Amino acid sequence: MPYFDYASGSPVDERVIEAMLPYMKQHYGNPSSVHSYGFEARKAVEEAREKVLSLVNGKNGDIIFTSGATEANNLAVIGYALRNARRGKHVMVSAVEHMSVINPAKFLQKQGFEVEFIPVNKYGEVDIGFIEERLRDDTILVSVQHANNEIGTIQPIVEISKVMENADAALHVDATASLGKIEVDTESLKVDMMTLSSNDIHGPRGVGGLFVKEGVRLQPIILGGGQERGLRSGTENVAAIVGFGVAAEIAKKEWKGDAEKMERLRDRIIENVLKIEESYLNGHPKKRLPNNVNVRFSYIEGESIILSLDMEGIQASTGSACSSKTLQPSHVLIACGLKHEEAHGSLLLTLGKYNTDEDVDKLLNVLPGVVERLRMMSPLYKAKRG
Repeated sequence: MPYFDYASGSPVDERVIEAMLPYMKQHYGNPSSVHSYGFEARKAVEEAREKVLSLVNGKNGDIIFTSGATEANNLAVIGYALRNARRGKHVMVSAVEHMSVINPAKFLQKQGFEVEFIPVNKYGEVDIGFIEERLRDDTILVSVQHANNEIGTIQPIVEISKVMENADAALHVDATASLGKIEVDTESLKVDMMTLSSNDIHGPRGVGGLFVKEGVRLQPIILGGGQERGLRSGTENVAAIVGFGVAAEIAKKEWKGDAEKMERLRDRIIENVLKIEESYLNGHPKKRLPNNVNVRFSYIEGESIILSLDMEGIQASTGSACSSKTLQPSHVLIACGLKHEEAHGSLLLTLGKYNTDEDVDKLLNVLPGVVERLRMMSPLYKAKRG
């Protein structure tokens, strides 16, 4: 069954599963225990940490393992702001961030912080001029994602870091969508914090990480035994962390080849789908992730497209899975200037390394008929045709 929803959930690489199994069966010690089983678990955690750091060239920092990207974003935004509030309370966050950044930013507003949302152009690119103009002495944090998980637009992080080089503010980058798809290098991007996700590189769900540059200070948001460098309490999920490490090790060796394949399939989909009458590409036409296709169709709704494709054995999405339970249009597409009715007609296809030309063949064979059938049921389309 063709699967085009890798941004929501990816299959775990068989090599990762194989590496995890011993830590579910034989090596079940607690990394904090002072005996041989505990030492063995601790060693496995630290080896995984080094593998993840190596993937992102994090030689000048550390990885704090979390339950996923959402917790890592919360730790970065809330943890940094609360720890550094004495220096200032001005925070900037891009308007197209994942909700696990947007909602923590709104939480900070309720705590007395001044939060400004950085506007974007029609392609979803942040306004660097806005950042430069709004930077102040009391600005402590700027959060901009590396690439958007919905529309695939890659943000100009290097240019943003240059604008901020003389400012006393930290730069946090959410690299959940970009890891394993494009180069992710903490040194060249000059970030202070970076959010990472295991499942997005075919590791297990339920584990992620926050890269923290040396010298950056955070306040923990989960209190307890202080297991992860005193910043994230709770017994480590050793098996999942081991899996994350192996997935990172594999991604470091294979991501370029995987990305080339996904980009070829992506371009083939975009070229053919845009042949459908009144279809439009969302996001940047060039500066986009190699696995992302986000298109919209006039007169129909994305949910109807998804259900129709599912009946044909094709899995896809309309936007971020984290906000799919709401009936509201994508905040990302609205920020890009689309009207509500335009945003509701979007189809999101995210590819992975296991997709094939046969998957694309079936999609391109089925989708035009689905769009035509749904439009024939639409009063707006009928009115347009007269």
